[in-house]
Amino acid sequence: MNKACSLLVINVGSTSTKAAWFQGREPAALETIRYQSEDLAPYASLREQLPLREKGLLDFLKKNSLDPEAVDLFISRGGLGNPAPAGVYRIDEVMCEDLLEGRYGKHPSALGPAMALNLSKRYGKPAIVVDPPSTDEFHPLARISGLPEIERKSVFHALNQKAAARRLASDLDKRYEALNLIVAHLGGGITIGAHRNGKVIDCTHGLGEGPLTPERAGALPTMDLIDLVFSGNKDRKTISDALVGKGGLCAYLGTTDATEVLGKILAGDERAKLIFEAMAYQIAKEIGAMATVLEGRIDGIVLTGGLANVEMLTDWIRGRVQFIAPVFVYPGEDEMAALAEGGLRVLLKEEDVKKYQRESGS
Repeated sequence: MNKACSLLVINVGSTSTKAAWFQGREPAALETIRYQSEDLAPYASLREQLPLREKGLLDFLKKNSLDPEAVDLFISRGGLGNPAPAGVYRIDEVMCEDLLEGRYGKHPSALGPAMALNLSKRYGKPAIVVDPPSTDEFHPLARISGLPEIERKSVFHALNQKAAARRLASDLDKRYEALNLIVAHLGGGITIGAHRNGKVIDCTHGLGEGPLTPERAGALPTMDLIDLVFSGNKDRKTISDALVGKGGLCAYLGTTDATEVLGKILAGDERAKLIFEAMAYQIAKEIGAMATVLEGRIDGIVLTGGLANVEMLTDWIRGRVQFIAPVFVYPGEDEMAALAEGGLRVLLKEEDVKKYQRESGS
């Protein structure tokens, strides 16, 4: 297989669609197609958004004079499907139905695989997802919470965590599957995972556990949360929004923008410094917890994601965890490149494509 094969990569978010055309490992065209809330407001369900999102993708191709007939592989960011081990999965009708119906959780990322499948049918080339967010490689011990009715679940930034871990392995001239790593994805959401020999055997949940983030509350004192829920002062949506979307830095400082927070700190705002350092403190605590999961045998700690660009934050974290293992910083979250790399592994026959399986009895 020629390494200069053509890949169309799709990454759908809440108010944007990222589209990229790769020739081998190099992006030939890249665009973020943005939508205003009023553009999406008329659509009652994700499924109803499909024509609008597909038009944006086709406009991207036309604008850049790109012929989908020339594509070797359509690649989409995955959605919240049936939990399964990491890897590359062929997109099919069963997967898309589960995602669009929200069988395992609702998220706009469900639209990407549906768009890729429609293109696959039209142009006769396969479509895949790579390391979807529902990736589940948990050790049985990691699933136990404190109540039989509640099981800890694997929901994390699998794509970027795995990509950063593979990048470190390459830099160390070792195989990812031969390393024990702790990887912290630092962005609007923050997840910290324990990677043992190529599998994420435990990780903080992206929505309801771990440190406070720019927009999420993270783990909270349970009894105080119960009091808040039953106080009668806030409805379910208000509380839900406070936990995911308007929590963390947003709740304390009125912004999710780390650059704005840094500006406050440099201007002498001690409260902003306290809250920002508290986020670093909580991230470091979770890294320490994952060190126990790996029984102290750790080859490296990886800090990645957009917030890894903030040197003040990474320095605070490094200062608390460098006694555990060497700290490596890979700023940013190049999900498009990570998706393309996954596609190339398939085309170069370095990785097999798996079949998506719906949960038994569903």
